[in-house]
Amino acid sequence: QVQLVESGGGLVQAGGSLRLSCAASGRTFSRYVMGWFRRATGKEREFVAAISWSGVNTYYADSVKGRFTISRDNAKNTVYLQMNSLKPEDTADYYCAADPTITPGLNDYEYDVWGQGTQVTVSS
Repeated sequence: QVQLVESGGGLVQAGGSLRLSCAASGRTFSRYVMGWFRRATGKEREFVAAISWSGVNTYYADSVKGRFTISRDNAKNTVYLQMNSLKPEDTADYYCAADPTITPGLNDYEYDVWGQGTQVTVSS
């Protein structure tokens, strides 16, 4: 089973960009679909993006489509979330998650392994 550590969060002005990274331990990273989720204060955790084993198939929440890009480098055991044109409503704790399955899920209960989260704050 992999272990996940996120990094790259911080404070950014609206319209700015951040790139989150999620480093995974374990030799079977390439066999996990990966997802990013976020939880804003007082809200439920919500799906942001997901990516298949190979990186060919990606999925996005409507709220981030066209602004965020998920990618992975299996040689580095890392998944990324490039976030552009950030908005104050993107402010949240961001979590990466892993699931040893074939099709990326869009629901948090479908993922087995979670990182500790990284905070993203977008100021207006």
